[in-house]
Parts: sequence; C-alpha cells; structure tokens
Amino acid sequence: MDIIKSIEHEQLKNKIPNLKIGDTVRVHQRIKEGNRERIQVFEGIIIKKQGGGVNATFTVRRVAYGVGTEKTFLIHSPMVEKVEVVRVGKARRAKLYYLRDRVGKAAKTKENIGARIETTEVSLKEDLVEEPVAEEVATEEVVAEEATVEEAPVVEEKVEAAEEVKEEAKVEEKEEKKDDSKKE
Repeated sequence: MDIIKSIEHEQLKNKIPNLKIGDTVRVHQRIKEGNRERIQVFEGIIIKKQGGGVNATFTVRRVAYGVGTEKTFLIHSPMVEKVEVVRVGKARRAKLYYLRDRVGKAAKTKENIGARIETTEVSLKEDLVEEPVAEEVATEEVVAEEATVEEAPVVEEKVEAAEEVKEEAKVEEKEEKKDDSKKE
C-alpha cells in the first residue's frame, strides 16, 4: 500500500489553488491538436468538487449563447496550466446542481461583497532544502583542488556545442513557420 501512496505522491502538484464552490474561475487548459499545443481558457462557476488525492476534481459550468456547458477538470492534471479566481461567490451548499435549471442572471451565484480576490494556493508538498553535511563539503573541496587546468577547455567545448544546437533549432523553427505560412 505504501508503494501506491508514494507513486501518487510523486504525481501531485506542489501547490494547488484554493477553490470554493460558487466561485467564478478561469481555467487555463493545455490542448493538443496534432503536433501543436495551445492553451484554452474556460470560464465559469464551480458547481462541484469531489474526490481526494490524485483523483480530486472540480466541475465548472458556463452558459454561452444560451447553451450550458460543464467541464470536469482534474486538479493535479499536468494539462491544467493554472486556475484564476475571477469572482468570489456565496454558496450555502456543497453542490450547486440547481444552477442547471436556471437561465440568465438567476444562473449566477451572489457575489461575496467585500471578499478579496486572492489567488491563494495550498501547499501539498513541502519543499525540503537539505543543508550539506560538513563531510560532504570537505570532499567537494578536495575534488575541486584535484581538478586540473586541462579539464576547463572541455567545459567550454560543451558550451559551444550547446550554442550550436540552439542555433540549429532556431533555424528549423523559422523553416517550419515559413512552411506553415505557405500552407495557409
């Protein structure tokens, strides 16, 4: 059982937004179309939160052109780029399913007047900064002293090679952009 928990713990995001039922949010979601990737924004009211751990989800409802749309997002999904709170709403229930039957202004929650719109995040994993032990520091100093002058040019060659690869990548990107513009 500990193996499963450790694997799930690796998949969790370090910080998640503090979401509440009734809040109006903007969810930035990464969309893949073929070999392209873009970010799509979905704005609506959170009507439901459920689950826990890796499986925690929240459902956002939006009405556009008279058609209600609901999307369920995994909180810890790498496809969810970020979640912005647009408006803090008052909700006295855990699930706001009754908003499905409402139309127009009635389909909104009352705004919690005076509430600050803060993008507070809950920290799930604590970032542990380990301080090096005195023995490890001493061994690093010895290794640094043993380093010879001959090794320095090797590092410079690696840097030059990395710069060449970056330049090649830029040239390829320009060629792809030209090809895309010709196709259009």
